Amino acid sequence: MTKQSTLKTINWGIIGLGYIANNFATDLLTVEGANLYAVASRGQEKADAFASKYNATKAYDSYEALAKDKNIDAVYIATPHALHKENTLLCIENGIAVLCEKPFAMNSDEVHDMIAKAKEKNVLLMEALWTLFLPHYQYVLKALEDKKFGNIMKLEADFGFYRAFDNSSRLFNKELGGGSLLDIGIYPIFAALSTLGIPKNMEAKATYFENGADSSCSMVFEYENDTKAFLKSTLLEDTPVEAIFHCEKGTIKIERQFHCPSTVSLIPKDGKKETIDFDCKTIGYNYEVMHFNELLREGKTESDVMTFEFSRQIIKTLDDVRQLINLNY
Repeated sequence: MTKQSTLKTINWGIIGLGYIANNFATDLLTVEGANLYAVASRGQEKADAFASKYNATKAYDSYEALAKDKNIDAVYIATPHALHKENTLLCIENGIAVLCEKPFAMNSDEVHDMIAKAKEKNVLLMEALWTLFLPHYQYVLKALEDKKFGNIMKLEADFGFYRAFDNSSRLFNKELGGGSLLDIGIYPIFAALSTLGIPKNMEAKATYFENGADSSCSMVFEYENDTKAFLKSTLLEDTPVEAIFHCEKGTIKIERQFHCPSTVSLIPKDGKKETIDFDCKTIGYNYEVMHFNELLREGKTESDVMTFEFSRQIIKTLDDVRQLINLNY
């Protein structure tokens, strides 16, 4: 392992300066060997304000200008879902490694094009599904793999919060991939795919806003041995936002909010509940940044954790669910 004091500094750029970008920048500043070098928005004033807040060296009023900056090693893309492919290809064409916010893109075809271009240019590309890198989630994956309580019999995972409908908001804009499924439904789906794999059968139903964006989506994934995953996303109500793995000899529960740094409860059928606190001091984005930085330093072009194959599985599953609920963008 490279000594911390001799780490090559990775100069980062950020494209799209909304809420998620602020969280990412906050945690980026905590990572040794990472430097926020440049940010880009579609307006100079917003770019300048963001750069000032997080002490970035450069502030650009176009994504194209940032992508042409030869001092940038990696770019974090935090634009609306519908722009992910376009923004990713722009950076890859300019030889810049890309960490693209989830969902990777709008559909499997777009993800295929992004991966193909990264391979053609020999440039590192990874989907920024930060939950996979969080200590509590890695702990749960290991506990399930080791069959701490035996095999999984049932998974329950939900993600819901209430927002008053606003047709001008990105969250509700169908053309930008707004609605519950792509924005937050990806997390319960991720919980199922990362622990149970690809289901043999799926059921799904949805409700919709007046503009056609999905307001909620309920899914049932069926696996061998009658194992099922009950998954839900909604913008109509606050839900527990938990992931509960019911196993043969006990339950492993990721407490609220399971996709963020959280605690894990181990509940054996014949014993006392134990809750583990992972003492995370950050929002949680630093873990994927550290992994990505290490990949770059090692000259890798694909993550061995958040693999292309896993990103393909996630977007294919999202496509399949959309087909079941007749949701088209």
